[in-house]
Amino acid sequence: MGPQDISRALRRIAHEIVERNRGPDRLIVLGIHTRGVPLAARLAKFLTEIEGTPVPHGSLDVAMYRDDLDTRPTTPLGRTEIPEPIAGQTVVLVDDVLYTGRTIRAALDALTDLGRPGTVQLAVLVDRGHRELPIRADYVGKNLPTAASQRVAVRLDEIDGTEAVVIEGLAAVDTPEGEEGDA
Repeated sequence: MGPQDISRALRRIAHEIVERNRGPDRLIVLGIHTRGVPLAARLAKFLTEIEGTPVPHGSLDVAMYRDDLDTRPTTPLGRTEIPEPIAGQTVVLVDDVLYTGRTIRAALDALTDLGRPGTVQLAVLVDRGHRELPIRADYVGKNLPTAASQRVAVRLDEIDGTEAVVIEGLAAVDTPEGEEGDA
């Protein structure tokens, strides 16, 4: 996906959010650190353009809520910035890639520590499959089936200075039994 594809996907998601929620009232858009934060800001901008009403957006750091702290490299803590109380609101969580579902589980735990939203919805730029938890996105920019050995890298101007979604790594090649593959 290039810059235009990313923008088009986010604009489509914004329209879907407006349609499903019958407008932007009581919406709060929260990006999950790191790349979900600029995506949430862009999504809030598109929602505001569509409806003419400012849509509050902020960020959610889930680092301390993860269940894989012992297996992941240490990441610096981000800031959780909630623009207004979430109680009774419709919170749209935004992330770059939905994979195992563990980040979203951590986000739900972090969110409930901040209050009790009326509804939580999930918007992701890319859904690559391979879920380990029963979590599903409400809004998906692009479904990109991948091999478990591959990685989906989202690069955003605000963080990386470039804009793209790329699949990294080679997919495992299935070969008939007894033959060796070139992969």
